[in-house]
Amino acid sequence: MSEGRDDPPLSAEEELALARLALDEGDLAHAAGHVAGALTRSPTLPEAHETLARLAAVSGGGVDLFPLHQRAFVGTVVARAHLLAAAGRPAEGLELLAAATGHDRTADWAGVPWVTAPELPERLDPEGIAQVLMQVCAATPDPVPRADRAPLTPYLTLARNAVTVHPEHALLLGAASALARRLGEVTLAVRWASRGVRVRPSKLGEVWLGYAYRSAGRTREALAALGRAVDHDPDDLAVYADIAGTLADTGRLDEALEWTDRALARNPAFDCAVHTAHRLRFQRDGDVAHLVALADFVRDHPDDSHEHGDLAECCRSRPWLGQVTPAAGAAVAVLRHALAAEQDALGATVRLETLEPPSALRTVAAAAPGLRVEVAEVAEPDPREPRRATDRPLWRWDGTVAAPAVPAPSAEAADRIRQLAHPAWPHPPAAYDAAVGLATLGLPDLLGLLVHPPAAPPTGLGRVLAGQDPSLWVRCVQVWACLGLLHHRTDEPWPSSTRRRTLVELVWGVEDWITEAALFALVTAAWVDPSVREDVAGVVADRLADAAAVARDRSVPIAVSLAYLALATPALDPETAALAGELISGPAAGRSRPGRLRRLWDRLTRRRG
Repeated sequence: MSEGRDDPPLSAEEELALARLALDEGDLAHAAGHVAGALTRSPTLPEAHETLARLAAVSGGGVDLFPLHQRAFVGTVVARAHLLAAAGRPAEGLELLAAATGHDRTADWAGVPWVTAPELPERLDPEGIAQVLMQVCAATPDPVPRADRAPLTPYLTLARNAVTVHPEHALLLGAASALARRLGEVTLAVRWASRGVRVRPSKLGEVWLGYAYRSAGRTREALAALGRAVDHDPDDLAVYADIAGTLADTGRLDEALEWTDRALARNPAFDCAVHTAHRLRFQRDGDVAHLVALADFVRDHPDDSHEHGDLAECCRSRPWLGQVTPAAGAAVAVLRHALAAEQDALGATVRLETLEPPSALRTVAAAAPGLRVEVAEVAEPDPREPRRATDRPLWRWDGTVAAPAVPAPSAEAADRIRQLAHPAWPHPPAAYDAAVGLATLGLPDLLGLLVHPPAAPPTGLGRVLAGQDPSLWVRCVQVWACLGLLHHRTDEPWPSSTRRRTLVELVWGVEDWITEAALFALVTAAWVDPSVREDVAGVVADRLADAAAVARDRSVPIAVSLAYLALATPALDPETAALAGELISGPAAGRSRPGRLRRLWDRLTRRRG
């Protein structure tokens, strides 16, 4: 289905005015097009249905004026549905309305009297009604958010009327239960599904009953019903995954994994069981290897029977697996507090115990130009020096003041990164795929973005980041620029490639947020390409060991973030994983917690008299 013409949309009233003019002139085709447009804008508008009836009266029913093509306009589909119902063919009309709901479930396509009429089910085959209800269920989440339920309630009314007329039809009862469950009518869903199983015991009926019980919080009955479904059909491995998911929801992970293992013993490549098993194993022990294995499975099986959200669910809100970590350090902590408290930073001075990353200092200077930063000392090892020699320095220093050492990026590069940069992603392979939009940028542009981040875009997210935490926007730009580097000259073999050499140099450059961004890009490369995992794990291990060694002599604001990056790395050795855990749980981990911002502000700033 399509949304219709490319012209600017007219209101329903404007469409109807044009439809009436066309009708008066006898131009039925144009009249039909405008009526379809009006129904798209306002599906239940009485005037639209009156004009449709008038059109039908002068055209022998009007159905032929609304033909179905390969990409039919949704308004055409809906108009045809109403005319079919008026012509005594409501079953065909319902199928078309359900198709429109599948196209856009937020529109009230079915909110018309003929759909909710109590007598309608008497004219319909109950199995056909069940198919329509299942078609609607397939297009809706479980449960449907409360705010989105109103356009779907006519179908629930249809289900109520149908069950009244056909009280012993098992398939209809099960499908009606599935719809009721999605719309929050859980008690009704249990009643209908229970009746359906009594009328005709079946695997599908027990599954519907199990889902209804589960939505009602009756886990024991849900597991019993799903177990009976397995007895009906031991080869339906999707039910095994459902049982595992239900057990996991109640914290019974070992039992849940027994069910996924049973399914995998029957079919090691069964997608639902594979996804569920990896998700539950990660939930049990937190080992990222399970998620990497799941990502490998997804890559190697692109034609799974349906979409799964297990990988994204496990990565959501986790440092580097699903989002950028907030910057650590006193400078940005003070900046956040000043912005949150809407305090005027003019004339205030921040005294840092030691020098912080250049990206942090530059961000503070840009976001709060009136805030003066003083550094008590430059502790050793000198953070202004790269950790390893490089031919590609990005910063130059004048005392404790950092400035970019490479030119600014092009306007095109700045616009491209504004459109793409975001603090969250579903999982590392998804971030890699999204960054392909930067593949055509040259190396100077990508490096320029790292030290000349453009202003945040004038979007809702951009305004929030600019107003509450400018450091997060800068980190977003740096992360996505480094992901863009992964797409640079991909024809070059990895070991000697420009992209690897550049990212490794950035990892070992001046201790900075860019270090984290470059390391994340390498970790992402390891997620999507098993052949580079050993190499990347070695780089990560070396860099984390270096950060831990430096941290024994001075503060390393990026250390905890590097530790989280290590734990997100495929094929990481156990010793490095243990070191990462120590850094995360150590005393430095909480230095920039939000609750400390007030004390930081009081301790680190003063007003000039």
